[in-house]
Amino acid sequence: MSNIKDIAAKAGVSIATVSRALRQPNLVKEKTALKIRDAIEALDYKPNMLAASLRRQKADAVIIAVPSIHNPFTSAFVQGVENVARENGTKVLLALTEGRQDLLDRHYEMIAGKQADGLILLDVISPSALAGQTPGDDPLPIVLACEYDSAVDQPRVRVNDLEAAAEIAAHVASLGHRQIAILSGPSAQRMSRDRQRGFRLGLRRAGIEEDDALVVGGDYSLRSGVAGANALLDSGRKFTAILCENDEMALGAIHAIAARGLRVPDDISVTGIDNLRFAEFANPGLTTIALPNEQIGEEAMRLMLDFAIDPDGARREVVVPHRLIVRGSTAAPTPRM
Repeated sequence: MSNIKDIAAKAGVSIATVSRALRQPNLVKEKTALKIRDAIEALDYKPNMLAASLRRQKADAVIIAVPSIHNPFTSAFVQGVENVARENGTKVLLALTEGRQDLLDRHYEMIAGKQADGLILLDVISPSALAGQTPGDDPLPIVLACEYDSAVDQPRVRVNDLEAAAEIAAHVASLGHRQIAILSGPSAQRMSRDRQRGFRLGLRRAGIEEDDALVVGGDYSLRSGVAGANALLDSGRKFTAILCENDEMALGAIHAIAARGLRVPDDISVTGIDNLRFAEFANPGLTTIALPNEQIGEEAMRLMLDFAIDPDGARREVVVPHRLIVRGSTAAPTPRM
């Protein structure tokens, strides 16, 4: 299968000129553009629809499919996509899936109908068309963000959730905590499974024995953080810290602990993951893992543009960095009389 390098060689121009002709054809001389078009036809080059729409000088659009708009992470992610899309003259369409396969497939049909050119997916589900892919099929214009299936060969941007969770678990263990509870997210999500594995890994590295009785499931919402903390407190099990898989559940847990007349971190330390905007202003400030949420969106859009120009040569994965932020919600356990 020919690629952008072959096009450049055939047309007698640089790879950068071919890229410019596909992305911003108005910046390329007509004579040069004609050479590139002739080379594309001669080599039977089949770029995906985003590149094709750019070459035809048509307005292009990319869909961001998200399960909900209520999570603060989503707004930062969408802003990141928009930042890069705006720089490249691409429109962004926001689609809500509500976790429903039929809704996601309907949005993907817009690509098949050329109403949109690519899909950036921030959801645990994926289009049925992706599940039907077989080796040798033309790649679909889909970029996966955060949630991904390692068996699916689509460009993706992600966080190393396992190591991020292990790092914050190690921090809590370093303070002297040995009885540590976990508030986990939905088991259907790879991100949640990786974070729980990371918590357990961090505890094992610190020589702390895992206690499944101190693991409570949630759905990443504030309410599930409240419910999870209450379940732990009602269980009668002793613990001095709670590792939460995201900031929202952590803030819910802090609320539940305070409602019981207990104090964070004097009685129970609490951690989150995400570093959402309000984490810094919680009472006390939340110890968490900072994720570059806006950067994740930016990288997803860059992957989409790269994939549009050269599906075979585009980067397949970007792993963004994380950072531990220690605030007032964690401290050494208080000795009991």
